[in-house]
Amino acid sequence: MVESERLRIIYQLITNPESVGGAGITPKKGEWENVESLFALHDHVYNKEWIKKWSTQWLLTPEDLDDIRNRLGEKIGFYFAFTQSYFTFLIFPAAFGFLAWAFLGYFSSIYAVLCSLWCVVFTEYWKHQEHDLALRWGVRGVSSIEAPRHEFKPAQEVTDPITGEKQATFPAVERLQRQLLQVPFTIAAVLMLGTMITTCFGIEVFISEIYSGPMKSVLVFLPTVLLTTGLPLLTGILTTFATKLTDFENYETEFPYERALTRKIFVLNFITSYMPVFLTAFIYVPFGSLIVPYLDVFSLAVKPFAENEKQMKAPSLPSQFTINPARLRKQAIYFTVTAQIVNFAMEVIVPYAKRQGFIKIKEMQSARAQKAGGVAPSAAAEDVPEEKEFLARVRSEASLDVYNVYDDLREMVVQYGYLALFSVIWPLVPVSFLINNWVELRADAIKICVEMQRPTPWRADTIGPWLDALSFQSWLGSITMSALVYLFSNDGIGPDGNPSDIKGWGLLLSIFFSEHLYLLARWAIALAISKIDSPGRQRSRRERYLMRQKLFDESLDQTHRIPPMAEKGGQITRSSLEEEARSISLNTASPEERFWNRQRTWRESAQIGTGYIDRALPEEKEVMAEKKEL
Repeated sequence: MVESERLRIIYQLITNPESVGGAGITPKKGEWENVESLFALHDHVYNKEWIKKWSTQWLLTPEDLDDIRNRLGEKIGFYFAFTQSYFTFLIFPAAFGFLAWAFLGYFSSIYAVLCSLWCVVFTEYWKHQEHDLALRWGVRGVSSIEAPRHEFKPAQEVTDPITGEKQATFPAVERLQRQLLQVPFTIAAVLMLGTMITTCFGIEVFISEIYSGPMKSVLVFLPTVLLTTGLPLLTGILTTFATKLTDFENYETEFPYERALTRKIFVLNFITSYMPVFLTAFIYVPFGSLIVPYLDVFSLAVKPFAENEKQMKAPSLPSQFTINPARLRKQAIYFTVTAQIVNFAMEVIVPYAKRQGFIKIKEMQSARAQKAGGVAPSAAAEDVPEEKEFLARVRSEASLDVYNVYDDLREMVVQYGYLALFSVIWPLVPVSFLINNWVELRADAIKICVEMQRPTPWRADTIGPWLDALSFQSWLGSITMSALVYLFSNDGIGPDGNPSDIKGWGLLLSIFFSEHLYLLARWAIALAISKIDSPGRQRSRRERYLMRQKLFDESLDQTHRIPPMAEKGGQITRSSLEEEARSISLNTASPEERFWNRQRTWRESAQIGTGYIDRALPEEKEVMAEKKEL
């Protein structure tokens, strides 16, 4: 038994309900509300060796992934396997992206086709690899084993028609009614987030394209400040509401709960991550000359700094405004380079600095209170000397955050979306992601070892609903990139040299052909990849073969135990018949022996069968003769 299985079993013995043999300890709930958390302590010796090994290693080997699975469980193992596979696959788009940037320029149709094909190959190959890893780790099908949720509130108890046991359930109709609340939630999220993003987008366009007054170079960052402060706050509120809504849907088991919550979180992240680029690509460029004259409403944002009205006056005629084709490229560079660096700092560096700062502040407050006198003794003051170091370590790790692997998966899926949807804008996007993900793999390992409590090693056989998100983004990318190539060809100003001359039928035709080519390619690639053999599949076939062979040998062994039929009728003697009758009367004969004792010998059976055949032959001959006469 590997360490992750041992820790998982211990955790389940502690937290499972008493009705299934557990202790029923649920932190922060009910009678256990004073229990903060349950977690295993870090193995610091292993963590140091792990980080040191990864810092000098270019790629992760299958043995490295097995080691992660053995230590942290299959769910985290699948995340690292996915990130490693994604990183390896990025080498190909990074190579032809660099060549496209150097020789083909921006919005290359060749790059768009190759990138869409790469997305299909990657998603289909990951499905294949996911299946192979599940077989390798012996967890194939564990997602169908439903782990009960402690937060489930049953509405009634029914008798299971199969087992006859009492089972707590929740009516499916009532849950469906609650699930329908997702519709107004999605609409509200789109309106709220969309309004904020669109407003900041309009202010940014007004300041950068129209405003000509003082402090323009500083005011242009105003929308960024508004988004940086307001968007995380609004997203946090909506995420909390999405969690409450998923809790209200009252799922019995963990997997459907995680799937429902993931879908809601994906919608929020899709809006916040991609909407600014969509606005620039499909609103600003095609209709910018028509919309800009109405942006005077945003003059309030810069009115205190303007010297006169002329500096805030938008052009009255569409012909007086010129579209900035480089705007979209700058936006793509920001989201795929700058934002990735900022996200890395917010994920790894800032939490560490913040935690160290809090520790220093507490130490200073404690020292100041001791000098003033009357300070209350800390909990550590009553520790037994021989346990002092251990308890200090426990308190230190208890103050750490709880690791959620879905946060890191969400980050990778959002990054993949930028590549699948918008990399045709700037072909060096995969190069940036290739460098980022090499660092990300090691940063996540450090984060788990240093900044987080040791995760509970849960089993899994997939990355869950995020796989559906990857497939969705790959499909949407085939539509988006074809539209971008059509809109921004001819050096980014449209197919005819003027965005106003873009034909709607041409755009729709490009999207139509691109989507259908994508669907055809996905079918062909999925069929081809399904034929690829792998060690996991070979192992599965070997196990099935050995099982069939074992069953066959057992069946053959049973046939050898059946008593043989008498070969000659003359071997049946009076003494043998008396012995058989005696054994039958004493009930010592086997069922097979009693059956065959009631039968005739095989020679007599053959004679009777031959007689039946001979009697049937004349009838057949007569029928054939009648047919010939006819």
